[in-house]
Order: sequence, then structure tokens, then C-alpha cells
Amino acid sequence: MPVKQGESVTSSARRSQIVAATIETIAELGYHHTSFARIAERAGLSSTRLISYHFDGKDELIGQTIATIYGDLSRFMHERVSARPTASAALETYIRSLVEYLGGHRTEMRAATEIFLNFRPEGGTAARDAATDLSSLSHLERLLAWGQESGEFGPFSTRVMAMTIQRSLDGLPFLLEADPEADLAEYADELAALFARATRA
Repeated sequence: MPVKQGESVTSSARRSQIVAATIETIAELGYHHTSFARIAERAGLSSTRLISYHFDGKDELIGQTIATIYGDLSRFMHERVSARPTASAALETYIRSLVEYLGGHRTEMRAATEIFLNFRPEGGTAARDAATDLSSLSHLERLLAWGQESGEFGPFSTRVMAMTIQRSLDGLPFLLEADPEADLAEYADELAALFARATRA
């Protein structure tokens, strides 16, 4: 977690420690069984007051937790996808990299799924309501439009294609819960080949 303006390195490290413990606790116990007491115990804190000192309530803590998970995922994906010279290579890298990340960060993804399904901040909307936010597809739509403009991809609705690609990947954490030994290499191969055929000119 980056150090915010006006925040000491020590304070930032403590916040990161608490967020890491929150992720592990939610992944193990589920969202509804996660309390400050459980988080403090996992983080090795002497009191829940240390959590309250660094976070203004559970809403802020959960908000920072989900921001940390998806911030790390976003950086991972950007480093790989942005380096591809063509739209078709970028699309394949997007699919393979996301499968790789989801498979290698199962604790984080389990925690994110619990938050997604259950978190509703006071006076706000549930995290799952973000699923209806079409701006979340904008990166994929831009990639697909790039491929159409370059002649690599054929004519199709970028909105429909982006939704189909993203939802096929969003379902992977649920598959891994049901089948932890699922062959992720095969999953990535099949999806990459499927969408290469679906998008090609």
C-alpha cells in the first residue's frame, strides 16, 4: 500500500498489515464472520483499537481492502497487456494473464468474492452493484476497437464481445472453489483460442 501524503511509513505499514489480515480473515471465515476482533487476532495486534486508529470504521477498512486487491490486479495486468504490439496479442495476453493472476491469488480472490457478494456500505450501494457499471468494460472495448481499426478483428459489437470475455473470466474464482484442481493452463488455452476465433477478421 503506497504511503499517502501526510502519512508516516510506520502508519502505512500498519495499515497494510491490517488490510492483509482482513483479506486472510475474510477468505477463511467469510465476510459475515469477520470482525475487528478476528482481524486483530490474525494481525497480531494487542487491541482492536489499533484498527480503529487507522481506519474510520469497517466501511473504510473493507473499501481499502478491495482497492488493494484490485489495485494489485490492475498493475499486474497493465504491465503485461500494455507491452503487446498488436490487438490480437494484447487480447490473448489479457486472457492468459488474468487466468494466471486468479489462479495464483486464490486467497485474495476468495476475499474479493465474499466482499462482492455481501458488502453494503452504510448509505451506499453493494460492491456487487459495480457489476452493472459498464465503465468496467471500457478497457476491453478499447482493445477490441483497436483490433477492428487495425483490421485484425472482424465486425462485431465491442460491448457484447467485451462482456462475454470478461464474464467468462469473472466466473473462474467460482470454478476454483468448486474444483480447486482445475487445469488453469487448459482453461487459458481454451479461452484464448475461443476468442481468437470469435474476433478474427
